[in-house]
Amino acid sequence: MTYKVYQWSSGTVGRAAAQAAVRRDSLELVGLHVQSADKAGRDIGELIGLDPLGIPATSDIEAIKASDADVVIHAPLPSLIYGDNPDQDLADFCELLAAGKNVITLVGYLYPKVHGPEVVERLEAACRAGNSSFHSSGLNPGWMGDLLPLTMSSLCERIDHIHVLEISNFEHYPSPEIMFDSMGFGSPPDEFAVKNKRQKIWLDGLFAESLQLVADGLEMGVTEISSTLETVLADEDIQVAAGVVKAGTVAGQHWRWAGLAGGQEVVAHETIWRMHEQVAPDWADGSNRIIFKGSPNMNLELPQNFAFMDNGMLATAMHAVNAIPYVVEAGPGIKTFLDLPWIFARK
Repeated sequence: MTYKVYQWSSGTVGRAAAQAAVRRDSLELVGLHVQSADKAGRDIGELIGLDPLGIPATSDIEAIKASDADVVIHAPLPSLIYGDNPDQDLADFCELLAAGKNVITLVGYLYPKVHGPEVVERLEAACRAGNSSFHSSGLNPGWMGDLLPLTMSSLCERIDHIHVLEISNFEHYPSPEIMFDSMGFGSPPDEFAVKNKRQKIWLDGLFAESLQLVADGLEMGVTEISSTLETVLADEDIQVAAGVVKAGTVAGQHWRWAGLAGGQEVVAHETIWRMHEQVAPDWADGSNRIIFKGSPNMNLELPQNFAFMDNGMLATAMHAVNAIPYVVEAGPGIKTFLDLPWIFARK
């Protein structure tokens, strides 16, 4: 069977997903949705770095709804951080789902239960109307902090606590737009609080979903998720690939989310971001880790900055692309990783 794919967005992840849809025999790229007016009407092959395909790009959702696409890979910048309408992504999901298009997104909503019954019912109602399925994927969340712990749990007799630790050093990351504008590094504390407001809402949602998915999958009884953020300021100017982190501005961020069952922490996800390896030496360092306390105790280590793979953006895109057959073949409704079979890379 050939699955017809409509790609939403042509950023780094979107291009990788669209290219895979062209190259894979079981997939057919039938369209590309773009955000900017200057890309609309241009050949989609040109926009994704391939030979012309004879299909013009569009910025009109009606074109997707009218297409014969089986699935939409949704990979724009998340509306919870960017744009004027934080609800835009959810509105777009529901419009596409109600029109009969299966949706796989990479902007969040990994476990919609976390956002409350109204969001769940909104998605489920759209799926019922269009006989369609909704799935969210990614690398972290979407693999490291949730699928790996769930997989490791099959080796356990008893699980007392799961701790996921992600450590990243952005000293060599060259994008000032991501480092300074999006993530808020290099900002004085008062400016960081303003910049970080929407990002915190988004991240709190992402990692609460990841924790709750793991906890529910393992029946850990988590009923509350707490969130904390600690920042460290640069003692002196720090030259990094993205520019200069000036003294007195944010140079380190330490995020922590904890799932509580009966008031006791049973699962946690810790994310440590540094703009230089010497920032916040008292924070955890070394490899990313997934630590199980129980029987047996387990410790899985992965190099920081996702250095165990050479293209994290491609991996993110392919986790969505490889889910296509499973999502299209599933019955209507929200399909999380707890609902789908194991996802493999089918040719």
